Amino acid sequence: MNATRLIAFALLVGVTLAITVWASRRTHSASEFFAAGRSISGSQNGLAIAGDLMSAATFLGFTGAMYLSGFDGWIMPSVTIVAFVLILLLFAERMRNAGRYTVADVLSFRLRERPVRAATAAATMLVAVIYLVAQLVGAGVLIRALTGLDFVPAVIVTGVAMLAYVVFGGMLATTWVQIIKAVLLMIAGFALSLGVLIQVGFDFGALFTTAAANHPAGDAYLAPGGSGRSFLDTVSVALAFAIGTAALPHVLIRFFTVPDAKTARSSAGWATALIGVFFVMTAIIGFGARAVLPPEAGEQVGKSGNLAAPLLAEHLGGGAGTFGGDLFTAFVSAVAFATILAVVAGLVLSASGAVAHDLWANVMRRGQGETNETLVARIAAAGIGVVAIAITLAAGPGFNVAFLVGLALSVAAGANFPALLLAMTWKRFTTTGAIAGITAGLVTSVVLIVLSPAVWPGGPESAPYQIEYPTLVALPVGFLACWIGSLLSSEQGAQHSFEELQVRSQTGLGSEEAAAVH
Repeated sequence: MNATRLIAFALLVGVTLAITVWASRRTHSASEFFAAGRSISGSQNGLAIAGDLMSAATFLGFTGAMYLSGFDGWIMPSVTIVAFVLILLLFAERMRNAGRYTVADVLSFRLRERPVRAATAAATMLVAVIYLVAQLVGAGVLIRALTGLDFVPAVIVTGVAMLAYVVFGGMLATTWVQIIKAVLLMIAGFALSLGVLIQVGFDFGALFTTAAANHPAGDAYLAPGGSGRSFLDTVSVALAFAIGTAALPHVLIRFFTVPDAKTARSSAGWATALIGVFFVMTAIIGFGARAVLPPEAGEQVGKSGNLAAPLLAEHLGGGAGTFGGDLFTAFVSAVAFATILAVVAGLVLSASGAVAHDLWANVMRRGQGETNETLVARIAAAGIGVVAIAITLAAGPGFNVAFLVGLALSVAAGANFPALLLAMTWKRFTTTGAIAGITAGLVTSVVLIVLSPAVWPGGPESAPYQIEYPTLVALPVGFLACWIGSLLSSEQGAQHSFEELQVRSQTGLGSEEAAAVH
C-alpha cells in the first residue's frame, strides 16, 4: 500500500469536506441548495462546468484512448468541444432565462407540467445513476491500482464523500469542489505536458513520430482506423460525445447558478476555452505516454488504457527524473481522484433535483410552494447515492465502465436533446411530442446497448446491432418521435405559450433573479 498517495487522497478529501461545512452554513433555501443562490460568476461557473466535463472518463479515458489507438482516440476529445459550442449557441442563455432548477423547468414552461416533468425526471435519474455507477467503478479501480486499497472500501469512501457534498452543501459546495478540481487538473495536465515536452526536446514532430515508432501499428497509429472501429462506429461515438454531452442534465443545470443570461454566455465561453486548452494537453499526455513510457508499461496500462496518465506521472517523477519522486505521482493520482469526486457530486445533485423539484414539488404536490423541497432533495440524494454504491459493489471492478458512459451519453442525446431543442425552437411542439420523443430515445438507447457487441450474451459476432454506441439510431428516433407525436396531437396551449417562452428566453423578462448567499 502506497502511504504517500493515500495521504494525498486523504488531504484532498479533507479540504473538500471543509468546503462543504462552509457551504452548509450558507445553504438554507431551495434556490441556495439547487442553484447556489444564482450567485456564481461567469469565470467561476466556467471553471465548474469544465470541472463537470473533465471527469475520470476524460482525463484518464481520453489519454488512455490516445495511448492505445492514436488518432482515433483523439476524436472523442475533439468532438466534445462541439458540445460546448452547441451549449453556447443553443442552451446557455435560454436555459438561464426559462428555467429555475432543472431541465424539466424549461420543458414544462409551455407543455403540460405533470407528464413532462415525470418523463424528464425519469430520463435524468437514469442518466445520473448509470453515470454514477461508471464513475464509482472507475474510482474503485483507480484507487486500488494507485494506492493498494481494496475496491470495496475505495468505492465506499468515494460514495460517502460524494453524499456529504450534496446532502450538506448543495450546489454551492459542489460548485467550489468542481472549481478546485478544475484548477488542480489544469495544473496536473500542464505539468505532465511540460514533462513530456522536456523529454522530446519541445519537438512536436518528434513526439508523434516517436509515439508511432513505439506502437505496434507504426505509422498507422497516426491515421484513422487505429481503434478498429468502422466508419459508422466512429460517427456514432462522435455523436454520443458531441450531442450527449450537450444534453447532460448535470452540465445544463449549471446555467441556473449564474445571476443572468449574459453571465450564462460568459460561463459557456470560459468553459469552452478551458476545456479546449485541457484537451490539447490530454493529446500531449496521451501521445506522450506512448512516446515516453517503456514498452513493458503496456501491461500495466491495461486494455482500457486508464492508467496511462498516472504511469506517465510515475515515470516522469522517478525513472525519467523530470520531476521529483513519488510526490508528483501522488499529486496526479489525487487529482485524478478529485475528478471523480466532483463529477459524482454534480450527478447526484441533478438526480436529487429531479426527484424533489420535479416529482415531489410539481407532480405529487402540484406546485404548492417549496415546502420541504430541500429536505426531500437531501433524502433523495442519500437514497440515489446508496443505490449507486450498492449497484457498483454488486457489479464489482470488472464491470464495463466504457459502455455505461456510452449508455448515459446516448440516453441524454436521444431522450433529452431533441425534446429540449424543439421546446425552445418549434412552435408546433406539444406535450405528446415531448413524451413520445423522450420515451423513444430512452427505450431505443437501452435496447440497442443490450443488442450491441459488447453486451449481447451470444458474443460480438452474433450481436444483432453491430455499432458500438446507439446514438446513430437513438438521436434521429428521438427527433422523429417528437415530430410525429406533435403532429398527431391537437394540443393548443403549447403553441399559445411559445411566444411567451421566446420573449422570456431571449430577453430574460420574468426570469428568477439572483439572491445573496450569506
